[in-house]
Amino acid sequence: MPHQLGRRGLRARAVAGAAAMALLATGCAGAGGTSFGGGDALNVLMVNNPQMLQLQKLTARHFTEETGIKVNFTVLPENDVRDKISQDFSNQAGQYDVGTISNFEVPFFAENDWLHALGAYAARDPAFDQDDILEPLRQSLTVDGEIYAEPFYGESSFLMYRKDVFEAAGLTMPANPTWRQVADLAAKADTGGTKGICLRGLPGWGELIAPLTTVVNTMGGTWFTKDWEPRLTSPEFKEATRFYVGLVREHGERGASQAGYAECLNNMTQGRTAMWYDATAGAGSLEAAGSPVRGKIGYVPAPVDRTRSSGWLYTWAWGVQKASRKADDAWKFVSWASGKEYEELVGETSGWADVPAGKRASTYDNPAYRRAAGAFADVTERAIAAADPLDPGTQPRPTAGIQFVGIPEFTDLGTRVAQEISAAIAGRQSVDEALAASQKLAEQVAEEYR
Repeated sequence: MPHQLGRRGLRARAVAGAAAMALLATGCAGAGGTSFGGGDALNVLMVNNPQMLQLQKLTARHFTEETGIKVNFTVLPENDVRDKISQDFSNQAGQYDVGTISNFEVPFFAENDWLHALGAYAARDPAFDQDDILEPLRQSLTVDGEIYAEPFYGESSFLMYRKDVFEAAGLTMPANPTWRQVADLAAKADTGGTKGICLRGLPGWGELIAPLTTVVNTMGGTWFTKDWEPRLTSPEFKEATRFYVGLVREHGERGASQAGYAECLNNMTQGRTAMWYDATAGAGSLEAAGSPVRGKIGYVPAPVDRTRSSGWLYTWAWGVQKASRKADDAWKFVSWASGKEYEELVGETSGWADVPAGKRASTYDNPAYRRAAGAFADVTERAIAAADPLDPGTQPRPTAGIQFVGIPEFTDLGTRVAQEISAAIAGRQSVDEALAASQKLAEQVAEEYR
């Protein structure tokens, strides 16, 4: 439960950060409490992942026709949407009623009173079935016993690989691979036209840093000790980063320093890579009707080194801005978009493999979903259950988080460190130089917590 650890001083620093973001936001946000859509329309700001784009297409014909509530969507790439939501919600500008936030932001947004509490809405809406939300996700979106966001989909991370490519090359994927085995397989599967593996290299705390930190965890490293000592130049952190950078430089995708989730998904879909380590949510797109690699992909747990598991825990969830004057309508949208009815709709219109899964127990009990998502459903469910934000590595941590450090400053720290490591992937500096600079950045943050 990320919100229950490392909270000493978080509120004061988050408020200070909010003030800074508010100054940035004043030049681009609407007047306080004023929604730009006008009338009864809801304004929703969301990330441009495939599942969200599908939701956008289905909303007018289904949600709006059923409720009479029009929805105006603003859709942005991951890094951009995080910045815009932070600006609008911290300033309480009210330009957007609903935004896609994650289990990283929820504790800080809730403590600063930027979000509507949703527990009472869920309690009055038995059809929504709050208890059906998977426990790890439900807890990650709860602060001091109150629900502040509802998941659109949940995910961990795992390794995806082309079964046909492996068969043609005479390669066998272990049921529970280590990173050393993955590196060996990437070298053997790399034919030039088809690269061995795709790993995120795009700067961003939610891009490159997410998969890299899971490698750091399982190889014995950590961003900070339990006493807030930065460890980015420790032997373990160096080993993991050298491994990651070396693997993507030698056998990864072209233009890796600018490749994130979307680019790796495209590479895998277009047959340009033999393996991809990333979010379990990617499987739905790979197995969707019309995907050229549908049925050709195998799925195994996140590779490990010194730990038994290494998958992350993440959810894109719907948060309702406290300044919104349309909270009742916003809940109707959230309950529809995160509800069982919406999953049924996607299953019927697009195929069950494409539903935004990873959030409801009932999804994994649904025979139709099991038939369509049989290739990845079990490994996804097990990965989410095995994720432990409180103890993801080999030593105690000062706060919770698997692929991130659960403090407000990590949005800036993680992104700046990602820029350094991405530069190493691009060949502009060495890994040691990148981590030396990153250690100094981490020390500045640690001083506030020690």
